[in-house]
Amino acid sequence: MKFLLTLFIGIIVGIIDILPMIKMKVDKYSILSAFVYYLIVPFIIFDTNCLKNLWWLRGGIIAVMMAIPIIILVAKEDKKSPIAMTIMSIVLGTVIGIVGHFFNLM
Repeated sequence: MKFLLTLFIGIIVGIIDILPMIKMKVDKYSILSAFVYYLIVPFIIFDTNCLKNLWWLRGGIIAVMMAIPIIILVAKEDKKSPIAMTIMSIVLGTVIGIVGHFFNLM
């Protein structure tokens, strides 16, 4: 059950992240990459024991840390996107962490 709920959270958050990308007509590989990233991130957030007492920060911090390599690659071609990617990682990672906490997934 935990696996399916975690997968469901990843799908929902992934869709939330890619909707603006689809609207802006970003290339399909970038969209797929972002979706897969948010599909995987909840599994990492929920199974990481660091920041146990700071559960509301764990998701945002882990999501940003995992996104740093992608952000660096994107910064080479586009100077505006890394800011948006960082903000989305913090916000959506925090949402994942909060949802996971209230569903006892962490």
